[in-house]
Amino acid sequence: MSGESGQTSILAARDPGPTEWGTSVGVGPWEQEHGTPLPDDPRYDPELLRDGDRRNVVDAYRYWTREAIVADIDTRRHTLHVAIENFTHDANIGTVVRTANAFAAAGVHIVGRRRWNRRGAMVTDRYQHIHHHATIGDLLDYARAEALTVVAVDNTPGSVRLETVSLPQACLLLFGQEGPGVSEQARDIATMTVSIAQFGSTRSINAGVAAGIAMHTWVQQHADLSRAW
Repeated sequence: MSGESGQTSILAARDPGPTEWGTSVGVGPWEQEHGTPLPDDPRYDPELLRDGDRRNVVDAYRYWTREAIVADIDTRRHTLHVAIENFTHDANIGTVVRTANAFAAAGVHIVGRRRWNRRGAMVTDRYQHIHHHATIGDLLDYARAEALTVVAVDNTPGSVRLETVSLPQACLLLFGQEGPGVSEQARDIATMTVSIAQFGSTRSINAGVAAGIAMHTWVQQHADLSRAW
C-alpha cells in the first residue's frame, strides 16, 4: 500500500499482554488437549504448542504464531479504515483499535501524538495495522493516495444521520477525541459528516462507543457476513 511513511508497524513483541497466559481463557498444551504428537504445521508456534495458548484470540487461531494470524486476517481485511485524533492522550484509542480488529478493518490511523494508551486494546494492536500521522494534512494525503473517502463522525450542525446514509465502500471513518469531538480541520477534509441518532439527555456518547456503532454500520452495509466467525 502507498502513503505509509508514517506507519507504526504491527507490534512484534513476544512479551505476554494483560490477557495472555496465566488465565483460565484458552487451551492448555497440545498433547494435553489432544493426546496426539505435536503437529508440524508451520502456522503453529512451538512454544504455544508446548505451554498452551491463553491469548485473546478466537479458537480458530489457537496455537498459531502472531505472524500467521496477521497474514490470515490480511487475506480478508475489509476496505474500511478508521482514524482518531489524539491530541490529549485520548483513552478511547485502545477501544477503537480493539473494535477495528474485531471487524477486520484495513487500518487504524492515529493523528497527532504518537503515544497512546494500549490497555483498552487488550493486545489486539498486535494483530492490527496501525498508522501514525502527525497532522490531519498527512492523513488526507494518505486517504487520497489510497482512494479513500473520508467520513467524519460527529454530532455537529449540518451532519447527516448515520442511520440514513450509504457509507462508501472504500471508507475512512474519522473520529475526534472525547469532549471536543472532531476538530474543525478534520471536518474540513471530510467528504461528509455523519451523526448518530440520540434520544436521551446527554449531548454526546463516548468516542469509543461511537466508533463501534459507525464501524458496525459499515459492516452491515458492505461486509460478507458469511465469513464472520
